[in-house]
Amino acid sequence: MLALMLRLPALDREVAVDFEEMEGAVDLPGLPPVPAALLPAPVMKKDHKPPVPAALLPAPMMKKDHNYTWLVYHGDRFSEAAGIIVNTVAELEPGVLEAIADGRCVPGRRVPPIYTVGPVLSLKPPPEKPHECVQWLDAQPRASVVLLCFGSMGSFAPPQVLEIASGLERSGHRFLWVLRGRPPAHSAYPTDANVEELLPEGFLERTKERGLVWSKWAPQKEILAHRAVGGFVTHCGWNSTLESLWDGVPLVPWPLYAEQHLNAFELVAVMGVAVAMEVDRKRDNFVEVAELERAVRCLMDDGSELGRKAREKTTEAKAACRNAVEEDGSSYMALQKLTKQMAYPRGYENF
Repeated sequence: MLALMLRLPALDREVAVDFEEMEGAVDLPGLPPVPAALLPAPVMKKDHKPPVPAALLPAPMMKKDHNYTWLVYHGDRFSEAAGIIVNTVAELEPGVLEAIADGRCVPGRRVPPIYTVGPVLSLKPPPEKPHECVQWLDAQPRASVVLLCFGSMGSFAPPQVLEIASGLERSGHRFLWVLRGRPPAHSAYPTDANVEELLPEGFLERTKERGLVWSKWAPQKEILAHRAVGGFVTHCGWNSTLESLWDGVPLVPWPLYAEQHLNAFELVAVMGVAVAMEVDRKRDNFVEVAELERAVRCLMDDGSELGRKAREKTTEAKAACRNAVEEDGSSYMALQKLTKQMAYPRGYENF
């Protein structure tokens, strides 16, 4: 995403049409060609309105969606920063970080120092009394459960819920599905789901020996850290992604909004820690039942070559994340350099 922000002002000049009309791929240095259809939603459609200071906008205009213009404006100004702090691990994204540092995203312009200080995670000790989801996992075999959880704003319309239920049932694998209800009109955040109303008749009875549907908030970090979890169907929010890699859990990306389609592309095509799934962005990110079944089987089946490779790469990513925060690790050293630079901005090397 940082590479895209730095590159966006030049892309704006190079591409005459809206990106949603563009055929083919976008050149982001350090990455394979990125299909234009996977760019973040605010980038897809240009509005061609010159940016003005937000403080000068009339109150009604503050809520209008001119995000594309603002992204170009701020991408252009990133070169003025004293430095850029990134919640990532250098070993996870070496190609794109090298491209940024070499100036390939902003040819002819200054590149600020990049401080990769991730993964930034909240690793609190587990509560004395395990959560009900964790208690259920305690009774499951190692690496046998696929978790489905879609972030603080992730929920699905009833037709999609039916597809998910059928896909999970047909896959034959154990699952823990965090199913949330649609948000009310005044909020972007889901409600507790009415499970009986949303799920197919008889689904809970038929899957009770191998599945748990949880309708409320769930402790995702604790669940991902559990030995029983062997895969994660996720919206690809970056926090969730880092939590999964920290615990070595391979992924199936189901991006929903923001930069998640770009994250999903990187996880599959660059990092290799995920099994791809076809998500129809034009149908509100719809996934067909057969496609979810296929992706879960690919991720979880012992005989799946795709799943094996994703598990191997995720094990490597787990080691990279944990080594990075150890003393003399890449993130540890980046944080040391950052703190010295902030304490002595005129040249800490003299102290």
